[in-house]
Amino acid sequence: MKNTNKAKPAADQVSELTTNRLSVYLRCLNLLDAAGATTVSSQVLAEQFHLNAAQIRKDLACFGEFGVRGVGYYVKDLKRHLRQILGLDRQLHVAVMGAGNLGLALADYPGFRQEGFAITALFDTLSAKVGRRSRGGVPIYDITELGEVIKRDRIDIAVIAVPADSAQHVLNMVVAAGVKAILNFSPETLDVPPGVKLKSVDLTVSLESLSFYLARNEAGDHEEAGDARA
Repeated sequence: MKNTNKAKPAADQVSELTTNRLSVYLRCLNLLDAAGATTVSSQVLAEQFHLNAAQIRKDLACFGEFGVRGVGYYVKDLKRHLRQILGLDRQLHVAVMGAGNLGLALADYPGFRQEGFAITALFDTLSAKVGRRSRGGVPIYDITELGEVIKRDRIDIAVIAVPADSAQHVLNMVVAAGVKAILNFSPETLDVPPGVKLKSVDLTVSLESLSFYLARNEAGDHEEAGDARA
């Protein structure tokens, strides 16, 4: 496999859209590998998974030369390279802030561990939950133990799954404890200091987008029905 010693671009030099696409490419390669494919070209990869071949080549070129002329990419090798680029060649420890329905569901989702994300702790303020475990066995700690557990478990990523009015306060506690990467499920717009990466997932926005799609389609159907009756 041809691979140059091209220097890794700094994290702030790679756009979030690019890293999102790398994750998509890795998922596609996982499917190809499971199906027994050993090699794949950018064109075949694009056609099979509705991607853009030129974009695939451009994205990968940011990190080196992984293809072989006349062959394409070796599936297992490219998977390994993408996992290294995305930092998935090591296990990452994750803590979930909030042991409500969402927090418990996230903690027990098996797909995270399969991809190298180990959920090692849940935190909550309700004494009735503290000391218990999720169905999958993740322990629930009191929020006052946050700093100690984060240091002990070497937490890399914190997930915010608390009510909106508590989200910023909890995030501040997580940052103060030394966590540099945070995934937020709260609908609130949260502030983080320089050097901390925040990603937000707003489920309501996604549902509203789907609602808009349905409303527009229904309006179009009504218009077509009206034209048919005219």
